[in-house]
Amino acid sequence: MKRSAPGVSLLLALLAAATASEAGTVAGRVELLDKGGKKAEDVSEAVVWIEGVKLQAKPVSAEIRMKGKTFVPHVLAIPVGGTVKFPNDDSIFHNAFSVSGDNRFDLDLYKKPKTGAWTFQHPGIVRVYCNIHPQMSAIIVVRDNPFFTMVARDGRFALEGVPAGSYRVTAWHERADEISVDVVVPAEGQTTANLTLDASKFRRARHKNKHGQDYPAREKY
Repeated sequence: MKRSAPGVSLLLALLAAATASEAGTVAGRVELLDKGGKKAEDVSEAVVWIEGVKLQAKPVSAEIRMKGKTFVPHVLAIPVGGTVKFPNDDSIFHNAFSVSGDNRFDLDLYKKPKTGAWTFQHPGIVRVYCNIHPQMSAIIVVRDNPFFTMVARDGRFALEGVPAGSYRVTAWHERADEISVDVVVPAEGQTTANLTLDASKFRRARHKNKHGQDYPAREKY
């Protein structure tokens, strides 16, 4: 086996160490404006992500439980390749589904104690419903790199270990259009990104079932 000269090995080690250290933190706060410009007190269902980082996240496994005719949690953020399990904690049937583009899925009918699951292979916003109970809804935010996070109740967030460079930071909430700002991440240290989402004109719209039809007046299960 051919061995590298000591000087070459040392240079490669130094370059690797330098590359690993050239990463900073993006931190800030998300505000959500409701009707009348009033600031929402709880912004914990907002998601922040960084676009343009060429780094793949490791697959994860997460859960959205179906309990009391409700999806819990209502909003979940995962990386591409992540799997979401849908345990049914109710003694009645549920049918989780989505018709959101490339991430569409249909887990069919099952009830407690069964669990369905789906692996999401494409970035995007996935709107999840139950084909039986129209009041049930959830959203899965699928991102194509590891730099994303749900924000705290007061809107604060921090994304650490971001490779140095120029990127776009985006904030999203179900009740508002997403908003973005451009940032330059330093080789070390922190850059700030504050974003304000406008939900003042939000109106919840009715959705169709998995067949594109209106839900019946009475629930079957």
